[in-house]
Amino acid sequence: MTATDMIDGPQAAREKSRGDSKTASLYRMAMPGHLCPFGLKSRSLLRRKGYKIDDNLLTNRDEVDAFQEAHDVPTTPITFIDGERIGGYSDLKEHFGYRVLGEDDTTYMPVIAIFASTALIALAILLNLYDGFPILTWLKWFFALSMAALAIQKLQDVGSFVNGFLGYDLLARRYVPYGYAYPFLELYSGVGMMALIGTQSPLIWLVAPVALFIGTVGSISVIKAVYIDKQELTCACVGGGSNVPLGAISLSENLIMAGMGVWMLLL
Repeated sequence: MTATDMIDGPQAAREKSRGDSKTASLYRMAMPGHLCPFGLKSRSLLRRKGYKIDDNLLTNRDEVDAFQEAHDVPTTPITFIDGERIGGYSDLKEHFGYRVLGEDDTTYMPVIAIFASTALIALAILLNLYDGFPILTWLKWFFALSMAALAIQKLQDVGSFVNGFLGYDLLARRYVPYGYAYPFLELYSGVGMMALIGTQSPLIWLVAPVALFIGTVGSISVIKAVYIDKQELTCACVGGGSNVPLGAISLSENLIMAGMGVWMLLL
């Protein structure tokens, strides 16, 4: 395929994707210094949908610019199906009925991924280190691992986390440094609990009260923001910039921390 073929006008591109068979025309960047990931994802999606793909590679900046000008598009990849210009990868997903999240759309996927992973890790630990399936021990590992994993998410960008945290946490609003300390305290509690599970060590008194404190303050803050003040906020539980809504998940995280603190002190 020549560069001239790839920058033909819109009518030519539409004609190339017409026909009785499931054929699509895809235009994507494949330059020496940049292989467009969205082009590869578009090609993969079309293949999964059973399309024969007329795959047109734009191999240099001149070809990309000429294609964008000829088709009046700001970027690539661009897909044509049955003579209709579908658009980029997100447009292609929508065309096939997949949900595409907008910038302001909320999703629980980050916390689902974390909790599902920590549940499986806790299961692996149980199978390796314990006889049978002591469910309470599994829960302790699951909760402690979840605390550590959530703390890691926050620690990737503490400043961004604090920006979201200040939107609802009552103590951080009064004393901003608490917001910066919170991810470290959460990690300390989670790792400390992992180290002390199944022991009667007095070191529990150095760990459990921390989890009880931050979990209690967090629970009160979420209850006030969501259920009393009726605010619609995003949760900083998986770090800054997430679109996880503040609510039941956030409250559960904090209640678990507080409950783990009490549990370890009593047992």
